[in-house]
Amino acid sequence: MTQKTTRRLTTARNATTTLKSISSKQLSYYGEGISYLEDKEMKGRLIVIEGPDSSGRSTQITMITSKLEADGHAVLNTGLRRSELIGAGILEAKRNFVLGKRTLSLFYAADVADQLENKIVPALRSGYIVLADRYIFTLIARDAVRGINRRWSHNLFGFAIKPDLVFYLDVDPSELMHRVFQKNLSLDYYESGADLGLSEDMLDSFLRYQGMIAKEFLRMQKQYGLIPINGNRSITEINIDLQNRIDNFLSIV
Repeated sequence: MTQKTTRRLTTARNATTTLKSISSKQLSYYGEGISYLEDKEMKGRLIVIEGPDSSGRSTQITMITSKLEADGHAVLNTGLRRSELIGAGILEAKRNFVLGKRTLSLFYAADVADQLENKIVPALRSGYIVLADRYIFTLIARDAVRGINRRWSHNLFGFAIKPDLVFYLDVDPSELMHRVFQKNLSLDYYESGADLGLSEDMLDSFLRYQGMIAKEFLRMQKQYGLIPINGNRSITEINIDLQNRIDNFLSIV
């Protein structure tokens, strides 16, 4: 666990009299879970915001964090590739194209597992609301469109804690492309599905790939309880929608 994370968790423990109280619950996993954490009760809640790059996830998480903290909740932000042990290695491997599809999946699984053990679970024990900027669902969707068996991916992440809420920002691929070019001068190699050889034209490849990813998220909605959010609206409209849903959930836990 990093010193920064440790300080934040310590602050939360020392301030329990001023933080909003949430009832304790036992951890639930997608598979066998983490054996030494069985029957552990958690005071916090895990909320995930899923969605493609430039869908507005980070902006929404920043706004939700500010609102929750103002309401008296302790909040911890996390997301993919934020493991201090694994994160930099994944970025380097993707930059140099040195890993196969299944090996890259295992790399990401290690990233999630390290964060669960050293960041997410300690925060949940301390009563934090953990806001995750993507979780295992993006990884399963990416694997599926690259031909990796869905059940293999599901079993790979059997150690993962089931979130309390999972929102998916659903943005039309054409709108998404427009937003990408507002932020960057070029399209990301992997987020365009260039490694799949979908098209010689990068723009066409991007639209096809994002459409494939959207179909996978639609397929996962029932199995994983994903809540679709219309991401084609304004930042304010999306935020009001998300915050109302989160507030309603927290009012009954």
